[in-house]
Amino acid sequence: MRSLLAVACTLALFAGAARADEALSPAQKLARSAVIVDTHIDAPTELLKHWNDLGVDTPKVEFDYPRARQGGLDVAFMSIYTSPDQDAAGTAWQVASTQIDAVEAMVGRHPDKFAILRSPADYARQIDGGRVLLALGMENGAPIGDDLARLQQFYVRGVRYITLAHSHSNRIADGSYSLDRPWKGLSPFGLKVVAEMNRLGIMVDVSHLTDDATRAALAASRAPVIASHSGLRHFTPDFERNLSDELAQAIAKQGGVVQITFGNAFVDPKTAGETTAYFRARPEFDREQSAAAARGEKPKTVEEFDKEWERSHPPLAHAVKIDAVLDQIDYAVKLIGIDHVGIGSDFDGVSGALPEGLRSVADYPNLIAGLQARGYKDDDIRKILGENLLRVWREVERVATAGK
Repeated sequence: MRSLLAVACTLALFAGAARADEALSPAQKLARSAVIVDTHIDAPTELLKHWNDLGVDTPKVEFDYPRARQGGLDVAFMSIYTSPDQDAAGTAWQVASTQIDAVEAMVGRHPDKFAILRSPADYARQIDGGRVLLALGMENGAPIGDDLARLQQFYVRGVRYITLAHSHSNRIADGSYSLDRPWKGLSPFGLKVVAEMNRLGIMVDVSHLTDDATRAALAASRAPVIASHSGLRHFTPDFERNLSDELAQAIAKQGGVVQITFGNAFVDPKTAGETTAYFRARPEFDREQSAAAARGEKPKTVEEFDKEWERSHPPLAHAVKIDAVLDQIDYAVKLIGIDHVGIGSDFDGVSGALPEGLRSVADYPNLIAGLQARGYKDDDIRKILGENLLRVWREVERVATAGK
């Protein structure tokens, strides 16, 4: 009798699941069955500004566990970001380490919801139970300082890609927003950094680099490289932060992947122009404040500069549509092939300046629906959502193992 009851209960559960599944759209079904890997989410930076329990619904941010599960997100690369100012102040190592502490604290609070992913080989085991897996990507190599041994330390803590520079040039590479480009590519130390990343199995990330630095990273790396969160310059002329056709093709030719980002500044020409203007104004501000300090005057802070910039440059009135991101993906697929395109949203990193329909980690089904409407097959969409990135990650691991 008990066995018959068990069978009846099981059938009822399957029937309920089937009815629930039938209520899902084709895009939602694919979001649940595909492996979605987003290579750039800035939650750690926000956690240091204000601690939020991201294991529960947190409306003021763009990444939390409930919405990640709603959107089908499986692997979220947490961006361990440090600024050029923190680099100059000598605090980058401390800030990066504290951000990793914050990610570990999330996992410690909710081990049933989060786990740190250190290798694609661990995916199947760790994803069981509905967890969102948190990988670590370091945005800006500044925390390394001048010490190659720190790469090993960060690798042990889970860092699996490093964006060599951010915004401004550093001791490793020239940054695309910087007017000061001392290395004309990578520094001699930067070449050693790339070699050590290859040895350890850390992906080399060329987002934020100048064209020359990107070429130098490609030439130096024995493993495929990634652009963790970049757009294509085809849509944003004169915006070096986005990749040229030539460089996107070079990344693909070497087996790498371009992770298309969602932020308005990368997919909308007008917003990209505003972003370029901001970073061109910053060096002049920095020079003025240095001169003020030399005269014994109190210099203004970067926060004051940002507030004045926001006052004099109000947000653009026009809405950016999800089609701007879909157009980027379309162009990338035609340019470099379906096997070399992925997604790196920049959620929590662009102050909410995101296209309609892509405002949080709950919205990946909207992207999927857009690709389906444009005729993409589900198997190809799966590649874009995560399979391509995982392939590259595995190859980077293979190169590291082969070199030992």
